[in-house]
Amino acid sequence: MGKTPIIDSNQSYTFADYFKLNYEPDEIIGYFGYNLKSQSLTLPTTQQNLERLTDLKDRIEESLPYISLTSETARREFLIAPVIIELIHYTHAKVRVEYALNINNQLKGVVDYYIKADNQLLVIEAKNADLERGIVQLAVELIAFDNWSPIDNPILYGAVSIGNIWQFVILHRESKEITQDLNLYRVPNDLETLMKILVALMKNF
Repeated sequence: MGKTPIIDSNQSYTFADYFKLNYEPDEIIGYFGYNLKSQSLTLPTTQQNLERLTDLKDRIEESLPYISLTSETARREFLIAPVIIELIHYTHAKVRVEYALNINNQLKGVVDYYIKADNQLLVIEAKNADLERGIVQLAVELIAFDNWSPIDNPILYGAVSIGNIWQFVILHRESKEITQDLNLYRVPNDLETLMKILVALMKNF
């Protein structure tokens, strides 16, 4: 008997369903015709003066001892949202929260954060835990954007965040290759580096 297909072509899947599938990430991504690999990426960083960054870091450090981060909602509201608000300040990027996207029965669902500026986009997937499974869901979301996105940039960017840890993913559209960055960025310790990367990505470096 042959191996059971990873994705049932007759079944409907949302982005969140891929987080729950008990298959290897490269097998899930391979179903869509993309390759998944992991390596240490050198992401661009802005030289812009981020004048409010110290204040943001101080506020996060001050509040963390008093906040319970046991839910995804708490992590989104107290750690992820403040970073995105700062990103808006520096880039004037357009942010869509809980953005619905429907390409087909295997590529549809709700994206936590869809951020667009000029000819670039960034997809952020918020999770309470399990970055690895979050990477799978994010990769599928990027594949959906690759099939739909009106921008002509050859690279699409994404990030998975559990609030205090961020990890980036890039999708090369021509080669259909998705790369998971091996580097992790911690908040608040790596907040400056993280914010410089986010600003650079939204300003096309």
